[in-house]
Amino acid sequence: MMENNQAAATASSSTRADRKLIERNRRNKMKALSCTLNSLVPQQSSRELNSLPDQLHEATNHIKKLQMNLEKMKEKKKMLLDIQRRTCYVNGGGGSKSPKIEIQQMGLTFVVSLITGLDTHFMFKETIRILLEEGADVVSANYIVSEDSVFHTIHCQVEESSNGERISERLKRFIYDSSYICAF
Repeated sequence: MMENNQAAATASSSTRADRKLIERNRRNKMKALSCTLNSLVPQQSSRELNSLPDQLHEATNHIKKLQMNLEKMKEKKKMLLDIQRRTCYVNGGGGSKSPKIEIQQMGLTFVVSLITGLDTHFMFKETIRILLEEGADVVSANYIVSEDSVFHTIHCQVEESSNGERISERLKRFIYDSSYICAF
């Protein structure tokens, strides 16, 4: 009977030690995460004097401020795009040629041929941006100007052949949806 009590006491102290270790690890992890969060928030005051709840409050306020700035920027972008579209409509499309795009994929190699007018230089930049966002590695990019057209050729590599369809769709949607927007 006494052996059972000793075994129970040993098991109880063992689980207590495990719980203490688990709790200590949890506290250390929370401390490390709060330090990381604290380092990401711009310094408003001396950080060493702030308690953890104060630091969390500052982080929350900073995130709310970032969200408000994001909303303001979205509104500004929408307003600028509306102004740009109205300007294009009034000016009759700015006299630019309608862009054309041709995309060829051979395995993991991707060739984008883009034909634009002289005043639509932003389309080339946006095409490169889209390719990079989709994970394509741009190997080379060149252009030739002929009369009132610019012929762009972009060679790139994609990681998977399935990326090619998504990239093609996104580029075509950008080019053909943007064709009525003027370039400044």
